Amino acid sequence: MSGALLARSLRDPVSVEGLAANGWTALLAAARAEQLIGTLAWRVQGLAMPDAARRVLEDARATVEQGRLVALWEAEMARRALTGTGMPVVLLKGTAFVAAGLSAGQGRQIGDLDILVPRERIDEAEAALIAAGWEWVKPDPYDDDYYRRWMHELPPLIHRERDRMIDVHHTILPLTARITPDAVALIDSRLALENGLSVLPPEGMLVHAAAHLFADGDLQGGLRNLWDIRCLIDEFGSVEFELKLAACAALHGLTREVERALRLSAHLFGEGTRLTLADRIYVRRLLARDGWGQPTRKTTELAFYLRGHWLRMPPLMLLRHLWTKWRKGYRPAG
Repeated sequence: MSGALLARSLRDPVSVEGLAANGWTALLAAARAEQLIGTLAWRVQGLAMPDAARRVLEDARATVEQGRLVALWEAEMARRALTGTGMPVVLLKGTAFVAAGLSAGQGRQIGDLDILVPRERIDEAEAALIAAGWEWVKPDPYDDDYYRRWMHELPPLIHRERDRMIDVHHTILPLTARITPDAVALIDSRLALENGLSVLPPEGMLVHAAAHLFADGDLQGGLRNLWDIRCLIDEFGSVEFELKLAACAALHGLTREVERALRLSAHLFGEGTRLTLADRIYVRRLLARDGWGQPTRKTTELAFYLRGHWLRMPPLMLLRHLWTKWRKGYRPAG
């Protein structure tokens, strides 16, 4: 399976030198599908490979470098829009990695700009961003109400001129989720950058990645999240960091998710570790790609799709939500 090939290539870059043409096809297809092709390009740079693969990876490096610059500029635009409010603005996910110069940002593909602001000032942040040129992506009244009442973020906004999206979070899991992280503590733990923005400390970044991966959603993009986690462990791993991580996970009610993240990242990208039966089901979902990078194991994918919604909301609310989305014509991607 190409998912396993991708994990092996990131863990042991030299292994790609033994790939035949069909192996390179599978590897590049999986890397594109998992949004890890820039990371792969960074990892295997300078190794022996076919010319065609080299050209693809050179293009990927150029693309992610351009994406890095765009992401940093978009963060600066958000800073300018929000600076008059005086509220703390915390960068999240990929933009945080590159802004802080972390190894997790090397080759990282970055989509939307994700920021975290205090919940009691979310309306103020929304007004400031709209005044600066952002506008709503979701015109559907049901979706708008769903985000505002139950989610951990505003409905997504897009800038009318730069065509870039921003997700404004006030916590890291939906309000309906069974786990309720302490958003105030997250913001209070922030580390200031030179440009006036902030990022979470390394243990907070890892806890957020684990929450996003295992307590919210269907594991789409899971390999990229696990690679982020592996990079944070490799860069900051120490007894002191482990203690901080354990305390942070416990504070936010995410100990089980963080422990699973550590096991799976070690299994796929590190020194290996013993997995539970449930862990193996997660691995089955994470590596479900064929030789062309297409998703496989549709039953497993559907099960994790339903699990993601189950984690987000109580049963009756879940049934009502899925029925409403079904009537509107929404179907799981795949």
